[in-house]
Amino acid sequence: MRIIIVTGMPGAGKSEVAQAFSDTGIPIIVMGDVVREEARRRGLDANPENTRKVMLDLRERNGLGAIAKHCLDHLRSLESDIVVIEGCRSIAEIDVFADYADEVTIICVHSSPKVRYTRLRNRNREDAPPTWENFRERDIREISVGLGGVIALSDIMLINEGTLENLRAMSKQLAAKMT
Repeated sequence: MRIIIVTGMPGAGKSEVAQAFSDTGIPIIVMGDVVREEARRRGLDANPENTRKVMLDLRERNGLGAIAKHCLDHLRSLESDIVVIEGCRSIAEIDVFADYADEVTIICVHSSPKVRYTRLRNRNREDAPPTWENFRERDIREISVGLGGVIALSDIMLINEGTLENLRAMSKQLAAKMT
């Protein structure tokens, strides 16, 4: 099996890149959904504070690769030779996927903090940061759990400072090249 990991800071455009692969018929597993679903399973709203607590709790109980380990059951149920994992945040998670797959390619989507903050606020998802301070705290948390290492190890870097249409065009071209 071949795994393509799409990573990047919150609001960088990971979902759009993953969608381009999905449009070619490749299944997508969203790691953030695992944390949001676990928060809801625990009877919590999937807001930034609760998802932070759940993510840290899962990692404390099951190691730094905990979220990836949760994804493996879903991954095993797929009948596809290639899968996209959206939202990998630590080298330990990469290691979980690398132990499972024959090949792992990491794509990083990068955008500046100001651009990402605006996007997160505009998309109105329940875990959007209510303030710049909350946004910065989330960025620091993401970096502290290992996201910076994943970004540094990326095989492909997409710079997403332009329009949504530009990102979609870049993503479509990349998906066609890689599949």
